[in-house]
Amino acid sequence: MVTSQTGLLAQLDARPIGRLYIYLAVLATIGGFLFGFDSSNIGSALVVLPFDLSPLAIGIVVSGASLGSFVGALLAGPLADRLGRKSLLLVDSALFAVGSLVSAFALEPTTLVIGRIIIGIAIGADSALATAYISEFAPKDRRGSLAIIQQWMITIGILSAYIIAVIVLSVAPDSATTVGWRILLGVGFIPAIASLLLRAYMPESPRWLLEHGREEAALKSFQKLGMETTAEQVHTEAVVIVAERQHLSARSQWTKSAKRALLIVSVFFILQQITGINVAFYYGPSLLTPYFAGPNTSAIASEISGVIAASILAVVNVVSTYFAFRFIDKVGRRKLAMGAYVGMTIFLLIGAWGASFLSGIPQLLVIMVGFGLFIVCFAIGIGGTGWLLQGEVFPTGIRGRAGGISASIDWLANYALVILFPVLQAGIGLGWVMMIFAGLCVVGVVFVYRFLPETKGKSVEDISKLFDGPVNLKDPSQPFVKRS
Repeated sequence: MVTSQTGLLAQLDARPIGRLYIYLAVLATIGGFLFGFDSSNIGSALVVLPFDLSPLAIGIVVSGASLGSFVGALLAGPLADRLGRKSLLLVDSALFAVGSLVSAFALEPTTLVIGRIIIGIAIGADSALATAYISEFAPKDRRGSLAIIQQWMITIGILSAYIIAVIVLSVAPDSATTVGWRILLGVGFIPAIASLLLRAYMPESPRWLLEHGREEAALKSFQKLGMETTAEQVHTEAVVIVAERQHLSARSQWTKSAKRALLIVSVFFILQQITGINVAFYYGPSLLTPYFAGPNTSAIASEISGVIAASILAVVNVVSTYFAFRFIDKVGRRKLAMGAYVGMTIFLLIGAWGASFLSGIPQLLVIMVGFGLFIVCFAIGIGGTGWLLQGEVFPTGIRGRAGGISASIDWLANYALVILFPVLQAGIGLGWVMMIFAGLCVVGVVFVYRFLPETKGKSVEDISKLFDGPVNLKDPSQPFVKRS
């Protein structure tokens, strides 16, 4: 009997990676670029917004995207399971375009927050869908590398936002508070429209099509993915998968292992956010700008210097994510994550020491080094790993919903961090905030060791077995076996 483990999906899992798969992964993760761009451009615009904002109001403006992301992730999951991955990715691109325009033409803070929420809905939808889509066509031995492209695109988007900010503020410094900030927030419309046009040519997920009995569309999808497949083979595969799906109702697919996987991925996402990575990118320019202020330095010149300093951190992020791409399928998710949290702890403590006991240029250098090496560790072992796990650990029938729930929890944690940081910094200072982040990184090490199995090199159908029980600490890549 042909099963999904010996038929077309097994062939898809075993295929060598090629240019086509990389191209499709890039198309799927264009939203990741917009995700990074639109979540970071507010950091550069923050200093030149023509609005009088309190620390709490600043948090509300910046966190508007996070709040929208929570909503977008919750909505996208069930819609993707019902309507397909591709259609939701197209809607996602359109929302990015609309949100950019609303933000750019805002006349007061409320409209700006609305624009940020629209962008956030798109970010949340993208975060729930992109790696799930990739995991459903990627060869299992290179699934991690392809999914990491999502994180890489996010980092490139962050860097691009800073580069554009430096250019706009340098070319027309006198218009920064009138037209400049509008350009910074509105230019994301261009890549959003480009992504909408390019994504129209993506194939739908063959796994999703087979689960829904759409054999003709599945045949075309397999052919677009470079497989020589007949209608009879697709029918044989579809019969097995549809029978399996009918045997397991959507509710029954929420097995004990699926619920355990959801809990573990959700906690991983919470730790990913509350350990402080987005402080560097959402607030980086405004945090670093004061270090460049002086009696002979204009406010715009200081802002440009702050954005350039934040750009250096963004470059570090882009370069470091390359090593995640190289190592995620060789070293594995678990070892990279534990090593990353150890390094993040150390470098946050270094940065906290500099923020608390130094001043002037030495303080700036130590904070930059601490933040920079913290970002290196995060990018290699944490940033893309969460999105990869979200895409690969859930059964296909509930992957959209489970991915959406975990992504929404990620964004809820992000929202809490972003809205509270200005208040915490004003109350206890940057040094103590970094100390708190370091303590949470220690929690991250313990959590990954105790609860996260190793998923590298396994099919998305086999991974669920790793979540049937506790982590097998002797061999985390194998299911836990009770002693008799």
